Amino acid sequence: MEMSYRDLLRRARSLFPGGVNSPVRAFGAVGSDPIFVERGKGAWVFDVEGRPFVDYVMSWGALIFGHAPDFLVEAACEAAGRGTSFGLCSPLEVEMAELIREAIPSLEVMRFTSSGTEAVMSAVRLARACTGRRKVVKFEGCYHGHSDSLLVRAGSGAMTFGVPTSPGVLEELASHTVCCAYNDLGSVERAFELFGDDVAAVLVEPVAGNMGLVEPRPGFLEGLRELCSRRGALLIFDEVITGFRFRYGGYQGLCGVEPDLTCLGKIVGGGMPFAVYGGRADLMRHLSPEGPVYQAGTLSGNPMALSLGIAVLRRLKGSRAYEELEEKGSRLEEAVRRAASRAGVEVTVNRLGSAMTVFFASPPVEDLEDVRRSDASLYGAFFRGMLRRGVLFPPSQFECAFVSLAHGEEELSITERALEETFDEIRSGAG
Repeated sequence: MEMSYRDLLRRARSLFPGGVNSPVRAFGAVGSDPIFVERGKGAWVFDVEGRPFVDYVMSWGALIFGHAPDFLVEAACEAAGRGTSFGLCSPLEVEMAELIREAIPSLEVMRFTSSGTEAVMSAVRLARACTGRRKVVKFEGCYHGHSDSLLVRAGSGAMTFGVPTSPGVLEELASHTVCCAYNDLGSVERAFELFGDDVAAVLVEPVAGNMGLVEPRPGFLEGLRELCSRRGALLIFDEVITGFRFRYGGYQGLCGVEPDLTCLGKIVGGGMPFAVYGGRADLMRHLSPEGPVYQAGTLSGNPMALSLGIAVLRRLKGSRAYEELEEKGSRLEEAVRRAASRAGVEVTVNRLGSAMTVFFASPPVEDLEDVRRSDASLYGAFFRGMLRRGVLFPPSQFECAFVSLAHGEEELSITERALEETFDEIRSGAG
């Protein structure tokens, strides 16, 4: 069935707020209209008018193998033939949990959910129940899903609204969330001085990914671990983005800091709605039916998501995937730096492995205040210029671009040419 883009956009806007089911998809932050993707294959997505785009959104980091790799298509078809949902126990749950625990030993016991929001929300509830405390420390610019108590000075789409909270979030809920500055251990120490006996947990993205990519300064995560241990609070790592992104396992295996609880999502679901929270057995045993802390979900641990997630982890385990992703990420970073330098446009490129953000600001970019210096209008011109040349970067300054294992010589060469032309265009004031 052929579809007119304008007609589709009109219909979508009559059916959904802003025409979308997640705000960033509206492309409003970059001064553009959304694209409607009909299909994806490898490193490419194709819109309803048949236009191809080299994709660096990659479902916001969920697709480490690219779109519709043959082994995942086969896994999905086989799983669908066996049944899409049972609402009962499945041997796939046990297999998946054993794979995760082997890769990330701190997840001694775990529970599956259908989204990262649910996983983090449930981990926070568990932390409050186990400690008997109310307050949670989080960091400005870090996004942990859209549960009410955490949608406070969040990053990603929430930050672009320019408001500290979303309307509809009750003040009494937000008052139990203490916001500190990412990469500023002193601000966390001050929070403990004020609220220490009532801090249930410190919740952190070990590498921030929702104010753009910002790595932790040396000693920051180690300092959080020491503070939490000393003051009786739990340390929660939100590894929804970082889990299995930089290595087979979590970022905690790279930094050597072990949290009490960890949340996973994106890659572990193989592109399906799936997330995990888990950690110390003595904490997780407080969950029902063993303990009093309630959490449930009709589609939690559904066989479709588990089948794809297991296939992804099996394929990643013991492979050269992360060496290959580092090579491709390094090439993309160098291409951005070279094109920007050639055009005389100042940028800061933050990259770790296959995740990267281009900031139109002078270096360094290490916290939210630095991020706010970035010129969002120039990023919008960059996005639109790349899109016109068939390359899709994230439609927000405050998100990461992701390289997948499907990005090859053709895609990287197309991207390099598009970068040179786009930065020349920015220099001339066009776009």
